Amino acid sequence: MTLDQTQLRMASAHPAHSTVADTMDAAGPQVWEDMTVEVALSVMAAARTGHLVVCDEDGSHTGLVTRAGLMAVRDGSAYTDRIRLRDIADVIGPFASPPATRAEAERAMRCRRLGAAPVVEGHGSALGVVALSR
Repeated sequence: MTLDQTQLRMASAHPAHSTVADTMDAAGPQVWEDMTVEVALSVMAAARTGHLVVCDEDGSHTGLVTRAGLMAVRDGSAYTDRIRLRDIADVIGPFASPPATRAEAERAMRCRRLGAAPVVEGHGSALGVVALSR
């Protein structure tokens, strides 16, 4: 597990025209896709975060899981303590590109009913997370 310390904030006075890179938050804890749902929830609680960036065995970003998503899986009738993050169909979500506009990223997240999306550079490394504005 690694913690990405990238922290970028608003660089533009007009959030609708700002890029994802201007408005993203730190990626937060990065975990492996073979982690169980229970362990992932424990990591979230310890890190006091609502999301985790999920990576494959090569360290490439494969998705993002949220506390709400993991709780829904855990509360489901098909849940067992052997379910891994890679077993959850919606782990792999849309990725935001650093030069994309904030408006484009928010439109994609709303379309897919996501509260957040990982910001990923060309090699698959997570740079941060962009969340829907409220």
